[in-house]
Amino acid sequence: MSSGSAGGRGDGDRGGVAVVVPAKDEGDRIAATVRAARTLPGVDLVVVVDDGSADGTAAAAVDAGARVLRHSRNRGKGAAMETGAEGVRLIEEHETATGTVAAPRHLLFLDADLAGTAADAGPLVEPVLDGVTDMTIALFPATRTRLGGHGFVVRLAREGIKRATGWEAEQPLNGQRCLTRAAFEAVRPLAHGFGVETGMTIDLLHRGFRVLEVEVPMEHRATGTDLRAQVHRARQFTDVGRALAARELRPAAVRRMWRLREGLREASRSVSRRINRK
Repeated sequence: MSSGSAGGRGDGDRGGVAVVVPAKDEGDRIAATVRAARTLPGVDLVVVVDDGSADGTAAAAVDAGARVLRHSRNRGKGAAMETGAEGVRLIEEHETATGTVAAPRHLLFLDADLAGTAADAGPLVEPVLDGVTDMTIALFPATRTRLGGHGFVVRLAREGIKRATGWEAEQPLNGQRCLTRAAFEAVRPLAHGFGVETGMTIDLLHRGFRVLEVEVPMEHRATGTDLRAQVHRARQFTDVGRALAARELRPAAVRRMWRLREGLREASRSVSRRINRK
């Protein structure tokens, strides 16, 4: 699949693309991610949402050419994505008033730690620009860095999406996604935290939108296996469970996911206590 030409708004009625990058404490990689994203076909706007970072993430993103929005405290990935999309809307509102933009941009969500591999996201953009699909989801090659939260969290999301929609995603938690503005608006408000990808996929399919997984040669930082990484996975598991429970129509399934959530909360507290004792 062709990635088209780099830079500038899309041609004709293909529209343009705004990149939204949720980021927390990614000062060492965010500049490379922003610079790479700006080379993508149709992209003329990169918005970074600094979700309560304690490092130089915001300054590095600005220096690399991004518009930056900041949360004073960490509010989670879903909230950062909504803030970014709202920032794009407000920028476009100003552009419309001054006659400098023709139509709303499509949205490409990228993780902050992709660094230079963000330049390889072109295959995600093209099917959306061409009207082939309403949302693309990245498939990272098996030889690349495995996605954080692999294993039991991925299985939970995959099985939940299949149960809810009949569609089986290979990488249901991959956050690299391009979608039309209509598709994004159809799934607002987004699911909380790390449940955002699972909730977005289910909600789009339920509403009749098209979803396509596309292989891309991208990679990002693996989550790791230390205690803090285990806490991160527990939070992922909880958020995905909440997103699924909110979309389950069967009361028994909702009760099951609620019990699961409470169990994971206790596990997270237990691991946190172990970390604090060190």
